[in-house]
Amino acid sequence: MVIGLFGWLLPALWLSGCAGDIAPAATETLTQAPLQLSVRGEGELKSAKSTPLNVPGRNWAARQVEWMLPEGSAVKKGDLIARFSAEQGKQELAQTLIDVQRNLLARAAKQGDLETAQSKVAVDLAQVAVQLGIADRYASADLSTMARNEVLDAVQDRRFLTEKRETLQWQRGQSGARGGAELAVLDAQRATFDIAAKTRQADLDALELRAPNDGVLMLTSNWSGEKPNIGATLRAGFDYGSLPDASAMELDLSLPQIEAQGIHVGNAVEMFPVGRPEQKILSKLSWVASAAKVRSQESPVKYLSMKAPIPAEAIARYKLVPGQRLQARVILFDARALSVANVAIDSDDGRDYVRVRDGGDFLRREIKLGVRGPARSQVLSGLRAGDEVLLAEAGAIETAAPPKEPSGNDAGASKPAARATPAARP
Repeated sequence: MVIGLFGWLLPALWLSGCAGDIAPAATETLTQAPLQLSVRGEGELKSAKSTPLNVPGRNWAARQVEWMLPEGSAVKKGDLIARFSAEQGKQELAQTLIDVQRNLLARAAKQGDLETAQSKVAVDLAQVAVQLGIADRYASADLSTMARNEVLDAVQDRRFLTEKRETLQWQRGQSGARGGAELAVLDAQRATFDIAAKTRQADLDALELRAPNDGVLMLTSNWSGEKPNIGATLRAGFDYGSLPDASAMELDLSLPQIEAQGIHVGNAVEMFPVGRPEQKILSKLSWVASAAKVRSQESPVKYLSMKAPIPAEAIARYKLVPGQRLQARVILFDARALSVANVAIDSDDGRDYVRVRDGGDFLRREIKLGVRGPARSQVLSGLRAGDEVLLAEAGAIETAAPPKEPSGNDAGASKPAARATPAARP
């Protein structure tokens, strides 16, 4: 019986103690006051005018970095930036030169064959001409002084020799045309080999990358995120880096889409180099992307990109360089206005609502918002100064009960209570 009574009293006492710990509804009374909405982020300095640097050479010839300047080096026009080696190019040039020699030998052999064939036909034509001369002599001779069979043989030989001469002349023409076509093919191959040899020689001559103008060297990452380094194999024509113009720079800033809803071109920007808050720089957004994009395949969060120019006076005073990181604060709104906490706003079907106190209850009311910040939003209509807006329902916020102070009469209050134990069984 004692055990059952003790077990019933513990839950009852616990519930009675917790009844006083329920927090009341959290509200906010609106007032017209100075309102500044801003978004903070960190960006990188980039040159607004940058000269691209490509790996020297053409036709995607392979290059191996033999020597290079480190990233961030200041260079003058004409300074050597990188030197490459091309062992594969040397082998290809040697093979092309061998092909040129083979072509020369093949053309010489073909030219000899053509001349031999032409000479043979010429000899046959000369022989036919002599035989025709003899036949013509018999044709104009007095037939009465010759035997009839001799006359018939002479006439027959003349007709045969005439046909043979025409055939040989046709063969000579065909041989010349065919031989000329074969020589033209070899000449075309020679021209192709010559062009390839000149191209490969030009590639071997272009193994140095020099600065086209003054600037600071910035290397470009490839598709895998790696930058050029000594020993790396690159392809001619691919991006090697750039020479940013340090006199014209801008801040490249990306902010989460959920925080950058009210950003537009012309918003004021306050920035300073990371770790140097005293070097304050003022500017305005000059460009804002039309849509937010995902920056990494590992995260679905979308970011909105924007740019702000850096004044030339600030670049010279603080000696800013491309690639430097800056802390930035984009000011969305700065004026007196009525505002409400974002936790009080409920959006439904493109409309925004809050719950306003009406007597002892809170009624839902539609409002129209202006500029929205990370924590508060400007109210254009639907609310007025003095309205009490619900932030959190009663009991939504847990509150800890205040500690009980020990009294002078209760000396054991600071000691832990003794654990109740059931009575021993008889």
